[in-house]
Amino acid sequence: MTCHLADDHDGGVAHNVGDVRVLITGGAGFIGSHVADELTDRGHDVVLLDALLPKAHGGAEPPAWTQRHQIVLGDVRNGELLDRLLTGVDVVCHQAAVVGHGVDPSDAPEYASHNDYGTAVLLAAMHRAGLGRLVLASSMVVYGEGRYFCHAHGVVRPLPRRQSDVDAGRYDPRCPRCGAELAWRKVPEDAPLEPRSTYAATKLAQEHLAAAWARQTGGSVWALRYHNVYGPRMPRDTPYAGVASLFRSALRNGQAPTVLEDGQQMRDFVHVTDVALVNALAVEQPTADGVLEPINVCSGDPHTVGELATELSAACDGPSPRVVGGARPADVRHVVADPSKAADLLGFTAQVPFSAGVADFATAPLRDPVWH
Repeated sequence: MTCHLADDHDGGVAHNVGDVRVLITGGAGFIGSHVADELTDRGHDVVLLDALLPKAHGGAEPPAWTQRHQIVLGDVRNGELLDRLLTGVDVVCHQAAVVGHGVDPSDAPEYASHNDYGTAVLLAAMHRAGLGRLVLASSMVVYGEGRYFCHAHGVVRPLPRRQSDVDAGRYDPRCPRCGAELAWRKVPEDAPLEPRSTYAATKLAQEHLAAAWARQTGGSVWALRYHNVYGPRMPRDTPYAGVASLFRSALRNGQAPTVLEDGQQMRDFVHVTDVALVNALAVEQPTADGVLEPINVCSGDPHTVGELATELSAACDGPSPRVVGGARPADVRHVVADPSKAADLLGFTAQVPFSAGVADFATAPLRDPVWH
């Protein structure tokens, strides 16, 4: 069911009774739609809000996979619309955002408007509605580089990578004290935060806004820091897509996936159905009042970007990846999450193994091209 409520003044949206009523912003999107499916399958009552931004959607109508849900077409920055939608809602699951590194600094106003101003409007509306529970889609990008260990100096923050090192094929960061190459370690949630892109800066700002709201109102927030999410319904053929989608698009066109650096960048690739599961667990378990609790959302089974490209090429029966060197300015070398807090506080353990998830992704439906 699709509702156009931007100009509707009847107030509220009719709904069926479920265990918990959840408003999912960005509910027609890649992750939001899977969250909606998981919550519905668990007996909860969901309503989706989505602006169907052209960078994420191929048309003005919601995608077919949202047909089982009630969806409202509107913008999270519309406070009057939110005032109507939040009536009777128990939890907000905030997935709406402009994603990706961004093409260049001219993207910054759009990122800040949708991600940060949109979050501020939502939090204000939640306060007006007396609603105190938020599940926030955050990201691993708030960490910048991951955690690194020097055998002489322990855990250190690495020196920034020099362009001369990248040009010479020296990709691993070095110790700021002795200059030695560093080894990666798993990143805990209390690691220093150092966003490296416009998108990353807006995701960290979302966390700060939500934390301030929680302290001021006594509300509770889970900030789910997604690592590299992949799976069905990803957008494709867009500069804002994730690396898995870019590889899959190349293979679909008969081309070899292009891997930057030496392909040894370490990441944690987590299947979107696992991300939906952890969102459902967060909806069902409020954290302490007045607190924002950050949680890494990951598989716990890291792999290199090169491994992903090789595995996907094999699953698609396509050409082997091309490793081309170089690096994008906002790229980081290794980011590998510590999954223990998610297990301890939410009882979450990823269910989809890497090989099975990649094999499924090789033939999974993706969104049509949407941006040029």
